[in-house]
Amino acid sequence: MAIKFYWGSGSPYAWRVLLALEYKRLPYTSHLLQFSKQEHKSPQMLHLNPRGRVPVLKDGEYVCFESLAILYYLDLKYPDPPIFGRNPEEAGTIMRVICEYSAYIEPNVTKIARAVFSEQSHVDLGSDEITAAMHAIASEARTIEGRLSKSEWIVGDSYSAVDMVIFPGIQLVRRALEKPQAAALSSRFMPVEVNYPALGRWLARVAAQPGYE
Repeated sequence: MAIKFYWGSGSPYAWRVLLALEYKRLPYTSHLLQFSKQEHKSPQMLHLNPRGRVPVLKDGEYVCFESLAILYYLDLKYPDPPIFGRNPEEAGTIMRVICEYSAYIEPNVTKIARAVFSEQSHVDLGSDEITAAMHAIASEARTIEGRLSKSEWIVGDSYSAVDMVIFPGIQLVRRALEKPQAAALSSRFMPVEVNYPALGRWLARVAAQPGYE
């Protein structure tokens, strides 16, 4: 039975899984849900994921949700090509960098995105909290830049789960900082290709992967 994948447009977590499905060339049926219509909280979806969140992957009778769990499942079930490394050391490093991203970068990405895309006009993009989040993202981006100045991919010499996890977050920040109201906030990060040239080249490499479009 073909894989069924339930996701929502704009979700960086869903984007991770889509990148993995395409990289592994796995046939799947795409179910794009409309957040505005609360389709992710329909009875059908709550049966698959009681938390009412996406992404959700259904492979035969097995249901998996939470993006990192889905990536791990896909790599064990369909190991070629691998996305969690070719040996224990590489796998450990990939998982460590993913954990670092989740702990130190992702919360700040979420703060920036929510502030910029908020429909509430009183959100202050110049607040200390938002400024600190932008400083943290810029600092961590320099760490990633250092890695990518030595290798084409963030860990090892192959496209892996860590690239799939970080790429959507970086793109979400870029999309937010391209908004006119974020102009004063964006100078530490944008344009990426100028401030972080190795990171810019990496973004282009991911976008050049088969099936990306």
